[in-house]
Amino acid sequence: MTHDRQDDTNIERRQELEHDEEAFRLRQEEKRLRTARLNTPFVWIVNSIYWLLGMLEILLGLRFLLRLFGANPQNEFARLINNLSAPFIAPFSTLFISPTFGGSAYIFDVNIAIAIIAYMLLSYLALSLVRFIFYHES
Repeated sequence: MTHDRQDDTNIERRQELEHDEEAFRLRQEEKRLRTARLNTPFVWIVNSIYWLLGMLEILLGLRFLLRLFGANPQNEFARLINNLSAPFIAPFSTLFISPTFGGSAYIFDVNIAIAIIAYMLLSYLALSLVRFIFYHES
């Protein structure tokens, strides 16, 4: 009789362990699904910010180099770069007087350098805000 009771206890204990293990797996899967739901828009937004910032930084960097090396402003490529970057440079255009050399043909445009740094800092703040929104625990 004690042997039967011990077998029953072992069976019940095994069933409890299986139930606990299944509950644990279910909680893990629910956590994984919650994380996946959060990560999909998060990754898309972060990648978009990086891509847009990268394109803007390349555009501003090209404008800076064209002015530094005295590119002909009437050249089609130089005109394209200047026209595309003009709206992003406008808030910084009269901030400082940029030093020139070589008979004013070569311009070290401090304003473009400041714009590059400012947009980099703004993108860092935007990325920080996105991280805060998606991963802030209420």
